[in-house]
Amino acid sequence: MRQSPLFLYFGTLLLAGALSNSLPAQTDAGGPSRYAGSASCKTCHPAIYARWIKTRMANVVRDPKTHADAILPDLSKPDPLVKFTKDDIAFVYGSKWKQRYFTKRGDDYFPLGAQWDISNQLWRSYHAATGTDWWTAFYPDDNMQRPTGPLCDGCHSVNYNIENKTVTEWNVGCEKCHGPGTAHAQKPSRANIVNPARLDFVQANNVCVQCHSQGRPVSNPIEGKYYDWPVGFEVGKNLSDFWRLEEHQPGKQSFTHFADGTAHKNRMQGNDFVTSQMYTHGVSCFSCHDVHGTDNDADLLKPADVMCLECHGPKSPNGPHAPTVEAHTRHSAGSPGSECIACHMPKIEQTIADVSVRAHTFRFISPSETESLKVPNACNACHKDKSTQWATDSLKSWPGMSPWRVARLDVREPKSPDTNPAIQ
Repeated sequence: MRQSPLFLYFGTLLLAGALSNSLPAQTDAGGPSRYAGSASCKTCHPAIYARWIKTRMANVVRDPKTHADAILPDLSKPDPLVKFTKDDIAFVYGSKWKQRYFTKRGDDYFPLGAQWDISNQLWRSYHAATGTDWWTAFYPDDNMQRPTGPLCDGCHSVNYNIENKTVTEWNVGCEKCHGPGTAHAQKPSRANIVNPARLDFVQANNVCVQCHSQGRPVSNPIEGKYYDWPVGFEVGKNLSDFWRLEEHQPGKQSFTHFADGTAHKNRMQGNDFVTSQMYTHGVSCFSCHDVHGTDNDADLLKPADVMCLECHGPKSPNGPHAPTVEAHTRHSAGSPGSECIACHMPKIEQTIADVSVRAHTFRFISPSETESLKVPNACNACHKDKSTQWATDSLKSWPGMSPWRVARLDVREPKSPDTNPAIQ
């Protein structure tokens, strides 16, 4: 299998995650921490450090008191949903699709009741309704009684300590992906740091799955509290000893899954990916993404179509089985409908309101599945003015399209018994 360029240099680079937002670093009480903090990586890895501090990983948590630009909307403009001021905000979470705001009470943080929809530039309420996320059954129906420590912070920090609620650093730093780095910083060696590129594909992908998935700890509650992140997991360990993915019941749509098993909501890239043929064949998340930062969308190593066509070219055994990409997609070259990700990674997983992110099963969802299972398909996602029947008929007319991939050759019912010769 082709190895990505990231694989080639991962062996000599430590993930250079820095605290770009100057949030205070903390260490374990009772002696030197095994965790060194991302700043300790900068000396040996300055180039990758300089790239990485600009990523969303390095800036998912920001303190508006030290970063005046952290809050995206204009809080001076009144809105009935916003019942807080800038002074109430201790942390800001997010900067791409939505932004949420957290206030500090005692030694924990709590979500405020409004979030900013970045795509639509408007305020929306923020409250997890009972019966949505699994943990809502174990917390009062009140944001101020739902601390972010057990529900969020384990994925938005390095080395969150559930005993004293301290962290080595906020944001997704180097050691989130490479494990404790004190020994490595003192005496660099391959033996004293985890390199995801040297792990088997299951453990390598689990570096990302630990946070990019919906699930719950294997043992829950932990010391009387229910956690929504894999408490105790460090890269190199078996994630399945700490975390189980949210289960899907075939044929049933839930808060987390569509009826076919595709993720229904954001932050489920891992749930999707482990069901894919990509995963089965040993592809890793960093075969396509470089979390140290790139100029491409989603930190891809290369633009999406270039990335896909390195392994999937016309007449390739990997597909598509057509003389050209256009013959496969039946859309003009360079058009949105001719992009690999348009059909194989449709934006159907909700992140906020009408804003959705891409599926990671890489599976083509046929329009007939929309009819039978209510799973959105890529055809009607673009052709919103057309019916699923139109999409099915169109696919049936394409040369080289398997009728078994179209699934249902005719979803229309006869108008009356006398028009159906089979029952006359």
